[in-house]
Amino acid sequence: MSGILDVGTRALKANQVAIQTAGNNIANVNTPGYSRQSVVIQNVAGQFSGTGYYGKGVEVLTVQRNHSEFLTRQAAQSGSISAADTTRMNQLKQLEDIFQGGPAGIGASVSDMLNSFSDVASAPTDLTARTVSLSMANEMTARFRTASSRLNDLKQGTTSQLKDALSAVNSLTGRIAAANEVIARAQGSGQSPIDLLDQRDQLISELNKYIQTSSVAADDGTVSIFVAGSQPLVLGTAARPLSLTTDEFGDPAKTKLVLKSGADRVIIEEATLGGGQMAGLLRFQNSDLVDASNLLGRMALAIGTVTNDQHSKGFDLKGQPGGDLFTMNALPNALPAATNSGSATLWVTVQTPPTTGAAALAASNYEINFSSPSSGSITRLSDGLISSFSSTSPLTIDGLSITIGTGSVTSGDRYLVTPYSGVAGSMKTDFSLPTSLAVADSALYIDTNSGNAKAMMALRDLALFDGASTTDGYASAMAEIGVKVQGATYTAAVSQSIADNIEKDRTSVSGVNLDEEAAKLLQYQQSYQASAKMLQISQSIFDTLLQTISR
Repeated sequence: MSGILDVGTRALKANQVAIQTAGNNIANVNTPGYSRQSVVIQNVAGQFSGTGYYGKGVEVLTVQRNHSEFLTRQAAQSGSISAADTTRMNQLKQLEDIFQGGPAGIGASVSDMLNSFSDVASAPTDLTARTVSLSMANEMTARFRTASSRLNDLKQGTTSQLKDALSAVNSLTGRIAAANEVIARAQGSGQSPIDLLDQRDQLISELNKYIQTSSVAADDGTVSIFVAGSQPLVLGTAARPLSLTTDEFGDPAKTKLVLKSGADRVIIEEATLGGGQMAGLLRFQNSDLVDASNLLGRMALAIGTVTNDQHSKGFDLKGQPGGDLFTMNALPNALPAATNSGSATLWVTVQTPPTTGAAALAASNYEINFSSPSSGSITRLSDGLISSFSSTSPLTIDGLSITIGTGSVTSGDRYLVTPYSGVAGSMKTDFSLPTSLAVADSALYIDTNSGNAKAMMALRDLALFDGASTTDGYASAMAEIGVKVQGATYTAAVSQSIADNIEKDRTSVSGVNLDEEAAKLLQYQQSYQASAKMLQISQSIFDTLLQTISR
Protein backbone atom coordinates (compact mmCIF):
# COMPACT_ATOMS: atom_id res chain seq x y z
CA MET A 1 0.00 0.00 0.00
CA SER A 2 2.74 2.46 0.96
CA GLY A 3 4.55 1.74 -2.32
CA ILE A 4 1.61 2.89 -4.43
CA LEU A 5 1.17 5.98 -2.22
CA ASP A 6 4.87 6.89 -2.44
CA VAL A 7 4.94 6.53 -6.24
CA GLY A 8 1.84 8.69 -6.62
CA THR A 9 3.12 11.31 -4.20
CA ARG A 10 6.48 11.60 -5.94
CA ALA A 11 4.80 11.81 -9.35
CA LEU A 12 2.42 14.48 -8.06
CA LYS A 13 5.29 16.58 -6.72
CA ALA A 14 7.40 16.15 -9.88
CA ASN A 15 4.56 17.21 -12.18
CA GLN A 16 3.74 20.11 -9.88
CA VAL A 17 7.34 21.37 -10.25
CA ALA A 18 7.14 20.89 -14.03
CA ILE A 19 3.88 22.88 -14.21
CA GLN A 20 5.39 25.62 -12.04
CA THR A 21 8.50 25.79 -14.23
CA ALA A 22 6.48 26.02 -17.45
CA GLY A 23 4.36 28.74 -15.88
CA ASN A 24 7.52 30.60 -14.85
CA ASN A 25 8.78 30.43 -18.44
CA ILE A 26 5.52 31.86 -19.74
CA ALA A 27 5.57 34.63 -17.14
CA ASN A 28 9.10 35.65 -18.17
CA VAL A 29 8.64 35.44 -21.92
CA ASN A 30 9.40 39.20 -22.22
CA THR A 31 12.00 39.43 -19.46
CA PRO A 32 15.35 40.64 -20.93
CA GLY A 33 18.09 38.08 -20.51
CA TYR A 34 15.82 35.33 -19.21
CA SER A 35 16.83 31.80 -20.18
CA ARG A 36 14.16 29.17 -20.60
CA GLN A 37 14.13 26.73 -17.66
CA SER A 38 13.38 23.04 -17.75
CA VAL A 39 12.95 20.37 -15.09
CA VAL A 40 15.38 17.46 -15.04
CA ILE A 41 13.73 14.36 -13.57
CA GLN A 42 14.97 10.85 -12.99
CA ASN A 43 13.49 7.59 -11.83
CA VAL A 44 14.02 6.50 -8.23
CA ALA A 45 16.11 3.36 -7.93
CA GLY A 46 13.86 0.30 -7.76
CA GLN A 47 13.43 -1.84 -4.64
CA PHE A 48 14.67 -5.44 -4.81
CA SER A 49 12.34 -8.26 -4.00
CA GLY A 50 12.35 -11.94 -4.60
CA THR A 51 10.48 -11.47 -7.83
CA GLY A 52 12.60 -8.59 -9.15
CA TYR A 53 13.02 -4.83 -8.79
CA TYR A 54 9.90 -2.77 -8.28
CA GLY A 55 9.97 0.88 -9.38
CA LYS A 56 9.58 3.54 -6.71
CA GLY A 57 8.54 6.42 -8.95
CA VAL A 58 10.24 9.63 -10.00
CA GLU A 59 12.07 12.54 -8.43
CA VAL A 60 13.22 16.00 -9.50
CA LEU A 61 16.98 16.14 -9.96
CA THR A 62 17.27 19.88 -10.69
CA VAL A 63 15.90 22.81 -12.66
CA GLN A 64 18.32 23.90 -15.36
CA ARG A 65 18.44 26.86 -17.74
CA ASN A 66 18.71 26.31 -21.46
CA HIS A 67 21.81 28.34 -22.11
CA SER A 68 24.74 28.50 -24.54
CA GLU A 69 27.75 30.25 -23.08
CA PHE A 70 29.26 30.61 -26.54
CA LEU A 71 26.17 32.18 -28.13
CA THR A 72 25.62 34.46 -25.14
CA ARG A 73 29.18 35.73 -25.39
CA GLN A 74 28.94 36.12 -29.16
CA ALA A 75 25.66 38.02 -28.88
CA ALA A 76 27.18 40.43 -26.36
CA GLN A 77 30.26 41.00 -28.54
CA SER A 78 28.35 41.53 -31.77
CA GLY A 79 25.88 43.81 -30.01
CA SER A 80 28.78 45.83 -28.66
CA ILE A 81 30.30 46.34 -32.12
CA SER A 82 26.90 47.26 -33.52
CA ALA A 83 26.40 49.82 -30.75
CA ALA A 84 29.74 51.47 -31.58
CA ASP A 85 29.04 51.62 -35.30
CA THR A 86 25.48 52.90 -34.88
CA THR A 87 26.53 55.55 -32.36
CA ARG A 88 29.28 56.88 -34.63
CA MET A 89 26.92 56.86 -37.63
CA ASN A 90 24.33 58.92 -35.74
CA GLN A 91 26.96 61.45 -34.69
CA LEU A 92 28.35 61.72 -38.21
CA LYS A 93 24.87 62.41 -39.59
CA GLN A 94 24.64 65.37 -37.22
CA LEU A 95 28.03 66.49 -38.48
CA GLU A 96 26.84 66.20 -42.07
CA ASP A 97 23.98 68.57 -41.27
CA ILE A 98 26.53 71.24 -40.29
CA PHE A 99 28.34 70.93 -43.63
CA GLN A 100 25.21 71.51 -45.69
CA GLY A 101 25.23 72.52 -49.32
CA GLY A 102 22.97 74.70 -51.40
CA PRO A 103 22.32 78.43 -51.00
CA ALA A 104 22.50 78.21 -47.20
CA GLY A 105 25.96 76.61 -47.17
CA ILE A 106 29.35 78.18 -46.58
CA GLY A 107 30.45 77.43 -50.13
CA ALA A 108 27.64 79.52 -51.58
CA SER A 109 28.52 82.45 -49.31
CA VAL A 110 32.18 82.32 -50.38
CA SER A 111 31.18 82.41 -54.04
CA ASP A 112 28.64 85.18 -53.44
CA MET A 113 31.22 87.32 -51.66
CA LEU A 114 33.90 86.99 -54.33
CA ASN A 115 31.41 87.37 -57.18
CA SER A 116 30.03 90.55 -55.62
CA PHE A 117 33.30 92.33 -56.37
CA SER A 118 32.32 92.21 -60.05
CA ASP A 119 29.76 94.99 -59.50
CA VAL A 120 32.28 96.94 -57.44
CA ALA A 121 34.83 96.64 -60.23
CA SER A 122 32.25 97.99 -62.70
CA ALA A 123 31.30 100.93 -60.42
CA PRO A 124 34.07 101.48 -57.82
CA THR A 125 32.39 104.57 -56.34
CA ASP A 126 28.91 103.04 -56.12
CA LEU A 127 28.16 102.74 -52.39
CA THR A 128 25.36 100.28 -53.07
CA ALA A 129 27.73 97.86 -54.78
CA ARG A 130 30.23 98.32 -51.97
CA THR A 131 27.54 97.74 -49.35
CA VAL A 132 26.46 94.54 -51.05
CA SER A 133 30.05 93.24 -51.09
CA LEU A 134 30.56 94.08 -47.44
CA SER A 135 27.23 92.44 -46.58
CA MET A 136 28.29 89.32 -48.44
CA ALA A 137 31.57 89.29 -46.51
CA ASN A 138 29.63 89.62 -43.25
CA GLU A 139 27.32 86.79 -44.27
CA MET A 140 30.25 84.51 -45.07
CA THR A 141 31.93 85.13 -41.71
CA ALA A 142 28.60 84.62 -39.94
CA ARG A 143 28.24 81.20 -41.57
CA PHE A 144 31.77 80.25 -40.53
CA ARG A 145 31.01 81.30 -36.96
CA THR A 146 27.69 79.45 -36.96
CA ALA A 147 29.29 76.26 -38.24
CA SER A 148 32.03 76.57 -35.63
CA SER A 149 29.44 77.10 -32.90
CA ARG A 150 27.48 74.06 -34.02
CA LEU A 151 30.66 71.98 -34.00
CA ASN A 152 31.30 73.12 -30.43
CA ASP A 153 27.72 72.25 -29.49
CA LEU A 154 28.15 68.82 -31.05
CA LYS A 155 31.36 68.30 -29.10
CA GLN A 156 29.67 69.29 -25.86
CA GLY A 157 26.77 66.97 -26.64
CA THR A 158 29.20 64.13 -27.35
CA THR A 159 31.01 64.81 -24.07
CA SER A 160 27.68 64.74 -22.24
CA GLN A 161 26.83 61.38 -23.82
CA LEU A 162 30.26 60.07 -22.84
CA LYS A 163 29.66 61.08 -19.22
CA ASP A 164 26.26 59.39 -19.21
CA ALA A 165 27.74 56.22 -20.69
CA LEU A 166 30.59 56.32 -18.19
CA SER A 167 28.13 56.58 -15.30
CA ALA A 168 26.21 53.59 -16.67
CA VAL A 169 29.42 51.54 -17.04
CA ASN A 170 30.53 52.21 -13.48
CA SER A 171 27.06 51.36 -12.19
CA LEU A 172 26.91 48.11 -14.16
CA THR A 173 30.39 46.95 -13.10
CA GLY A 174 29.43 47.58 -9.48
CA ARG A 175 26.26 45.51 -9.90
CA ILE A 176 28.21 42.71 -11.61
CA ALA A 177 30.67 42.62 -8.72
CA ALA A 178 27.76 42.47 -6.26
CA ALA A 179 26.14 39.67 -8.30
CA ASN A 180 29.43 37.77 -8.22
CA GLU A 181 29.41 37.88 -4.44
CA VAL A 182 25.84 36.55 -4.18
CA ILE A 183 26.44 33.83 -6.77
CA ALA A 184 29.64 32.68 -5.08
CA ARG A 185 27.73 32.25 -1.80
CA ALA A 186 24.84 30.45 -3.52
CA GLN A 187 27.20 28.02 -5.26
CA GLY A 188 27.95 26.52 -1.85
CA SER A 189 24.51 24.87 -1.86
CA GLY A 190 25.61 22.56 -4.66
CA GLN A 191 23.01 23.95 -7.11
CA SER A 192 23.47 26.76 -9.61
CA PRO A 193 21.39 29.90 -8.88
CA ILE A 194 20.02 30.03 -12.42
CA ASP A 195 18.02 33.24 -12.03
CA LEU A 196 21.08 35.04 -10.65
CA LEU A 197 23.20 33.73 -13.51
CA ASP A 198 20.66 35.09 -16.00
CA GLN A 199 20.66 38.44 -14.27
CA ARG A 200 24.44 38.64 -14.32
CA ASP A 201 24.58 37.69 -18.00
CA GLN A 202 22.05 40.43 -18.71
CA LEU A 203 24.18 42.95 -16.81
CA ILE A 204 27.23 41.90 -18.86
CA SER A 205 25.20 42.22 -22.06
CA GLU A 206 24.09 45.73 -21.08
CA LEU A 207 27.67 46.62 -20.17
CA ASN A 208 28.84 45.57 -23.64
CA LYS A 209 26.43 48.05 -25.20
CA TYR A 210 28.55 50.78 -23.62
CA ILE A 211 32.00 49.21 -23.75
CA GLN A 212 33.21 45.94 -25.24
CA THR A 213 34.48 43.46 -22.66
CA SER A 214 35.82 39.95 -22.33
CA SER A 215 35.16 37.67 -19.37
CA VAL A 216 36.88 34.85 -17.49
CA ALA A 217 34.92 32.53 -15.18
CA ALA A 218 36.40 31.35 -11.90
CA ASP A 219 35.78 28.07 -10.05
CA ASP A 220 33.82 29.84 -7.32
CA GLY A 221 31.19 30.99 -9.83
CA THR A 222 32.41 34.58 -10.15
CA VAL A 223 33.22 36.18 -13.51
CA SER A 224 36.01 38.71 -14.04
CA ILE A 225 35.45 41.39 -16.68
CA PHE A 226 38.24 42.89 -18.79
CA VAL A 227 38.33 45.84 -21.19
CA ALA A 228 40.83 46.69 -23.97
CA GLY A 229 42.12 43.14 -23.91
CA SER A 230 43.59 42.84 -20.44
CA GLN A 231 42.57 45.78 -18.28
CA PRO A 232 40.36 44.52 -15.41
CA LEU A 233 37.04 46.25 -14.80
CA VAL A 234 35.76 43.59 -12.39
CA LEU A 235 37.93 41.14 -10.48
CA GLY A 236 35.76 38.76 -8.51
CA THR A 237 33.73 40.89 -6.13
CA ALA A 238 35.67 44.15 -6.72
CA ALA A 239 34.93 46.71 -9.45
CA ARG A 240 37.36 49.33 -10.75
CA PRO A 241 35.93 52.69 -11.84
CA LEU A 242 36.50 54.41 -15.17
CA SER A 243 36.85 58.18 -15.65
CA LEU A 244 37.42 60.70 -18.44
CA THR A 245 40.39 63.02 -18.90
CA THR A 246 42.17 65.06 -21.58
CA ASP A 247 45.09 63.67 -23.54
CA GLU A 248 48.74 64.09 -22.61
CA PHE A 249 48.86 67.49 -24.35
CA GLY A 250 45.79 68.80 -22.57
CA ASP A 251 44.03 69.20 -25.94
CA PRO A 252 40.48 70.35 -25.10
CA ALA A 253 39.18 68.82 -28.32
CA LYS A 254 40.00 65.27 -27.22
CA THR A 255 38.90 62.95 -24.42
CA LYS A 256 40.63 59.88 -23.07
CA LEU A 257 39.33 57.01 -20.95
CA VAL A 258 41.13 56.27 -17.68
CA LEU A 259 40.97 53.11 -15.57
CA LYS A 260 41.68 53.65 -11.90
CA SER A 261 43.28 50.95 -9.80
CA GLY A 262 44.32 52.33 -6.44
CA ALA A 263 46.93 54.98 -7.12
CA ASP A 264 47.50 53.74 -10.68
CA ARG A 265 45.86 55.36 -13.69
CA VAL A 266 45.86 53.56 -17.04
CA ILE A 267 44.98 55.52 -20.20
CA ILE A 268 42.84 53.41 -22.52
CA GLU A 269 43.01 54.43 -26.17
CA GLU A 270 39.75 54.28 -28.10
CA ALA A 271 41.40 52.12 -30.77
CA THR A 272 41.74 49.29 -28.21
CA LEU A 273 38.12 49.41 -27.05
CA GLY A 274 36.64 47.53 -29.98
CA GLY A 275 32.93 48.14 -29.56
CA GLY A 276 30.35 49.84 -27.39
CA GLN A 277 28.80 53.29 -27.41
CA MET A 278 31.84 54.79 -25.68
CA ALA A 279 34.15 53.53 -28.42
CA GLY A 280 31.91 55.09 -31.08
CA LEU A 281 31.66 58.39 -29.20
CA LEU A 282 35.40 58.58 -28.52
CA ARG A 283 36.28 57.79 -32.11
CA PHE A 284 33.87 60.43 -33.33
CA GLN A 285 35.10 63.10 -30.92
CA ASN A 286 38.82 62.39 -31.15
CA SER A 287 38.99 61.73 -34.89
CA ASP A 288 35.92 62.64 -36.94
CA LEU A 289 35.08 65.85 -35.10
CA VAL A 290 38.72 66.96 -35.06
CA ASP A 291 38.97 66.33 -38.81
CA ALA A 292 35.80 68.32 -39.44
CA SER A 293 37.01 71.20 -37.27
CA ASN A 294 40.30 71.24 -39.16
CA LEU A 295 38.50 71.28 -42.52
CA LEU A 296 36.40 74.24 -41.41
CA GLY A 297 39.30 76.08 -39.76
CA ARG A 298 41.61 75.53 -42.73
CA MET A 299 38.96 77.03 -45.03
CA ALA A 300 38.48 80.07 -42.83
CA LEU A 301 42.22 80.62 -42.38
CA ALA A 302 43.10 80.16 -46.06
CA ILE A 303 40.28 82.36 -47.38
CA GLY A 304 40.84 85.00 -44.71
CA THR A 305 44.59 85.05 -45.29
CA VAL A 306 44.57 85.44 -49.10
CA THR A 307 41.66 87.90 -49.03
CA ASN A 308 43.37 90.07 -46.42
CA ASP A 309 46.61 89.99 -48.36
CA GLN A 310 44.93 91.06 -51.58
CA HIS A 311 42.75 93.66 -49.87
CA SER A 312 45.78 95.27 -48.23
CA LYS A 313 47.26 95.92 -51.69
CA GLY A 314 44.44 98.29 -52.66
CA PHE A 315 43.20 101.74 -51.65
CA ASP A 316 39.81 102.63 -50.18
CA LEU A 317 37.39 105.29 -51.43
CA LYS A 318 39.27 107.97 -49.45
CA GLY A 319 42.61 107.05 -51.00
CA GLN A 320 43.91 105.35 -47.87
CA PRO A 321 45.90 102.11 -48.12
CA GLY A 322 43.79 99.05 -47.47
CA GLY A 323 44.19 96.85 -44.41
CA ASP A 324 42.68 93.49 -43.46
CA LEU A 325 39.17 92.75 -44.63
CA PHE A 326 38.77 90.04 -41.97
CA THR A 327 39.97 89.63 -38.43
CA MET A 328 40.75 86.20 -37.01
CA ASN A 329 42.34 84.94 -33.83
CA ALA A 330 46.07 84.37 -34.01
CA LEU A 331 47.02 80.73 -34.45
CA PRO A 332 47.37 79.04 -31.04
CA ASN A 333 50.76 78.12 -29.63
CA ALA A 334 51.75 74.46 -29.78
CA LEU A 335 50.59 72.43 -26.76
CA PRO A 336 53.42 70.89 -24.70
CA ALA A 337 53.20 67.29 -23.50
CA ALA A 338 52.78 66.83 -19.76
CA THR A 339 56.06 64.88 -19.68
CA ASN A 340 58.18 67.68 -21.21
CA SER A 341 61.20 68.79 -19.20
CA GLY A 342 61.90 71.84 -21.38
CA SER A 343 60.21 75.23 -21.06
CA ALA A 344 59.94 76.33 -24.69
CA THR A 345 56.88 78.07 -26.14
CA LEU A 346 56.32 77.34 -29.82
CA TRP A 347 54.62 80.02 -31.93
CA VAL A 348 52.64 79.00 -35.00
CA THR A 349 51.96 81.29 -37.99
CA VAL A 350 51.15 81.01 -41.70
CA GLN A 351 54.23 81.07 -43.91
CA THR A 352 54.92 84.23 -45.92
CA PRO A 353 54.15 85.29 -48.52
CA PRO A 354 50.65 84.51 -47.27
CA THR A 355 49.28 83.24 -50.57
CA THR A 356 51.97 80.57 -50.82
CA GLY A 357 51.46 79.54 -47.22
CA ALA A 358 47.67 79.55 -47.38
CA ALA A 359 47.59 77.41 -50.52
CA ALA A 360 49.80 74.79 -48.87
CA LEU A 361 47.73 74.44 -45.69
CA ALA A 362 46.56 70.91 -44.89
CA ALA A 363 43.55 70.07 -42.71
CA SER A 364 45.55 68.35 -39.99
CA ASN A 365 47.11 68.61 -36.55
CA TYR A 366 50.82 67.89 -36.08
CA GLU A 367 53.00 66.31 -33.41
CA ILE A 368 56.57 67.57 -32.99
CA ASN A 369 59.13 65.26 -31.39
CA PHE A 370 62.53 66.68 -30.40
CA SER A 371 65.30 64.08 -30.39
CA SER A 372 67.69 66.91 -29.49
CA PRO A 373 67.25 70.65 -28.85
CA SER A 374 67.74 71.31 -32.58
CA SER A 375 66.53 68.18 -34.38
CA GLY A 376 63.64 65.80 -34.48
CA SER A 377 60.55 65.02 -36.54
CA ILE A 378 57.09 66.35 -37.31
CA THR A 379 54.21 63.89 -37.79
CA ARG A 380 51.18 64.99 -39.79
CA LEU A 381 48.45 63.28 -37.80
CA SER A 382 45.87 63.14 -40.60
CA ASP A 383 47.88 60.56 -42.55
CA GLY A 384 50.92 59.75 -40.36
CA LEU A 385 53.45 61.36 -42.73
CA ILE A 386 56.73 62.02 -40.86
CA SER A 387 59.16 64.81 -41.78
CA SER A 388 62.57 65.20 -40.16
CA PHE A 389 64.27 68.49 -39.27
CA SER A 390 67.80 69.36 -38.18
CA SER A 391 67.34 73.06 -37.52
CA THR A 392 64.73 75.02 -35.59
CA SER A 393 64.93 78.37 -37.39
CA PRO A 394 62.00 78.06 -37.97
CA LEU A 395 60.26 74.72 -38.57
CA THR A 396 58.08 74.72 -41.67
CA ILE A 397 55.43 72.27 -42.82
CA ASP A 398 52.33 72.52 -45.03
CA GLY A 399 52.30 76.31 -45.18
CA LEU A 400 52.91 76.71 -41.43
CA SER A 401 55.88 78.29 -39.71
CA ILE A 402 56.74 77.10 -36.17
CA THR A 403 59.16 79.17 -34.12
CA ILE A 404 60.61 78.70 -30.64
CA GLY A 405 59.43 81.91 -29.02
CA THR A 406 60.55 81.68 -25.42
CA GLY A 407 62.27 79.11 -23.23
CA SER A 408 64.34 76.16 -24.34
CA VAL A 409 63.76 72.68 -25.74
CA THR A 410 65.27 69.52 -24.29
CA SER A 411 65.65 66.08 -25.84
CA GLY A 412 62.45 64.07 -25.66
CA ASP A 413 60.11 67.07 -25.57
CA ARG A 414 56.92 66.72 -27.59
CA TYR A 415 54.37 69.29 -28.79
CA LEU A 416 50.96 69.16 -30.42
CA VAL A 417 50.18 71.77 -33.08
CA THR A 418 46.45 72.52 -33.54
CA PRO A 419 46.63 75.44 -36.00
CA TYR A 420 42.94 75.75 -36.83
CA SER A 421 41.27 75.66 -33.43
CA GLY A 422 39.38 78.89 -32.87
CA VAL A 423 39.91 80.37 -36.34
CA ALA A 424 36.47 79.90 -37.88
CA GLY A 425 34.68 80.90 -34.67
CA SER A 426 36.55 84.20 -34.49
CA MET A 427 36.26 85.28 -38.13
CA LYS A 428 34.49 88.60 -38.80
CA THR A 429 34.87 91.67 -40.97
CA ASP A 430 37.35 94.27 -39.74
CA PHE A 431 35.23 97.33 -40.57
CA SER A 432 31.62 98.29 -41.18
CA LEU A 433 31.88 101.22 -43.63
CA PRO A 434 31.58 100.35 -47.35
CA THR A 435 33.92 103.25 -48.14
CA SER A 436 36.72 101.30 -46.42
CA LEU A 437 36.76 98.59 -49.07
CA ALA A 438 40.18 98.87 -50.73
CA VAL A 439 39.27 98.14 -54.34
CA ALA A 440 41.23 100.87 -56.16
CA ASP A 441 44.31 100.23 -58.34
CA SER A 442 47.45 99.06 -56.61
CA ALA A 443 50.50 96.92 -57.12
CA LEU A 444 48.95 93.50 -57.65
CA TYR A 445 50.37 90.01 -57.46
CA ILE A 446 47.35 88.68 -59.40
CA ASP A 447 47.06 89.80 -63.04
CA THR A 448 43.59 91.36 -63.33
CA ASN A 449 44.15 94.00 -66.26
CA SER A 450 42.83 97.40 -64.50
CA GLY A 451 41.77 97.28 -60.43
CA ASN A 452 41.91 95.49 -56.84
CA ALA A 453 38.21 94.64 -57.07
CA LYS A 454 38.98 92.44 -60.07
CA ALA A 455 41.91 90.94 -58.19
CA MET A 456 39.62 90.18 -55.26
CA MET A 457 37.12 88.56 -57.62
CA ALA A 458 39.90 86.53 -59.26
CA LEU A 459 40.62 84.85 -55.90
CA ARG A 460 37.70 82.54 -56.60
CA ASP A 461 39.83 80.67 -59.16
CA LEU A 462 42.95 80.49 -56.99
CA ALA A 463 44.10 76.88 -56.38
CA LEU A 464 43.73 77.19 -52.63
CA PHE A 465 42.53 73.80 -51.37
CA ASP A 466 44.67 70.83 -52.38
CA GLY A 467 44.61 71.98 -55.99
CA ALA A 468 40.91 72.89 -55.93
CA SER A 469 39.81 76.48 -56.44
CA THR A 470 38.66 78.72 -53.61
CA THR A 471 35.02 78.33 -54.57
CA ASP A 472 35.35 74.52 -54.84
CA GLY A 473 37.08 74.07 -51.51
CA TYR A 474 33.86 73.72 -49.55
CA ALA A 475 32.57 71.08 -51.96
CA SER A 476 35.70 69.03 -51.23
CA ALA A 477 35.08 69.34 -47.50
CA MET A 478 31.44 68.29 -47.94
CA ALA A 479 32.54 65.30 -50.00
CA GLU A 480 35.00 64.20 -47.32
CA ILE A 481 32.31 64.32 -44.64
CA GLY A 482 29.84 62.60 -46.97
CA VAL A 483 32.23 59.72 -47.63
CA LYS A 484 32.62 59.21 -43.88
CA VAL A 485 28.86 59.18 -43.37
CA GLN A 486 28.34 56.76 -46.24
CA GLY A 487 31.01 54.40 -44.94
CA ALA A 488 29.70 54.58 -41.37
CA THR A 489 26.13 53.92 -42.54
CA TYR A 490 27.18 50.82 -44.44
CA THR A 491 29.29 49.54 -41.56
CA ALA A 492 26.48 50.11 -39.06
CA ALA A 493 24.01 48.21 -41.27
CA VAL A 494 26.35 45.23 -41.60
CA SER A 495 27.19 45.04 -37.89
CA GLN A 496 23.51 45.38 -36.97
CA SER A 497 22.61 42.51 -39.30
CA ILE A 498 25.31 40.31 -37.77
CA ALA A 499 24.16 41.18 -34.26
CA ASP A 500 20.53 40.42 -35.10
CA ASN A 501 21.39 37.01 -36.58
CA ILE A 502 23.52 35.99 -33.60
CA GLU A 503 20.79 37.14 -31.21
CA LYS A 504 18.30 34.97 -33.10
CA ASP A 505 20.62 32.00 -32.67
CA ARG A 506 20.90 32.73 -28.96
CA THR A 507 17.17 33.06 -28.43
CA SER A 508 16.55 29.85 -30.37
CA VAL A 509 18.40 28.11 -27.54
CA SER A 510 17.49 30.25 -24.54
CA GLY A 511 14.26 31.94 -25.55
CA VAL A 512 10.73 30.99 -24.49
CA ASN A 513 8.33 29.64 -27.11
CA LEU A 514 4.79 30.20 -25.88
CA ASP A 515 3.29 27.46 -28.06
CA GLU A 516 5.82 24.96 -26.77
CA GLU A 517 5.22 25.94 -23.16
CA ALA A 518 1.44 25.75 -23.61
CA ALA A 519 1.80 22.22 -24.95
CA LYS A 520 3.96 21.29 -21.98
CA LEU A 521 1.36 22.67 -19.59
CA LEU A 522 -1.26 20.34 -21.07
CA GLN A 523 1.14 17.41 -20.88
CA TYR A 524 2.09 18.09 -17.26
CA GLN A 525 -1.56 18.76 -16.33
CA GLN A 526 -2.55 15.32 -17.60
CA SER A 527 0.36 13.74 -15.76
CA TYR A 528 -0.60 15.60 -12.60
CA GLN A 529 -4.21 14.46 -12.89
CA ALA A 530 -3.10 10.87 -13.47
CA SER A 531 -0.83 11.10 -10.40
CA ALA A 532 -3.72 12.42 -8.37
CA LYS A 533 -5.85 9.52 -9.66
CA MET A 534 -3.16 7.15 -8.44
CA LEU A 535 -3.45 8.63 -4.95
CA GLN A 536 -7.23 8.38 -5.16
CA ILE A 537 -7.00 4.70 -6.08
CA SER A 538 -4.53 4.13 -3.27
CA GLN A 539 -6.96 5.74 -0.84
CA SER A 540 -9.84 3.62 -2.18
CA ILE A 541 -7.82 0.41 -1.75
CA PHE A 542 -6.90 1.43 1.75
CA ASP A 543 -10.54 2.15 2.62
CA THR A 544 -11.60 -1.25 1.24
CA LEU A 545 -8.91 -2.93 3.34
CA LEU A 546 -10.11 -1.18 6.49
CA GLN A 547 -13.71 -2.17 5.80
CA THR A 548 -12.70 -5.80 5.30
CA ILE A 549 -10.71 -5.89 8.52
CA SER A 550 -13.49 -4.23 10.52
CA ARG A 551 -15.89 -7.05 9.60
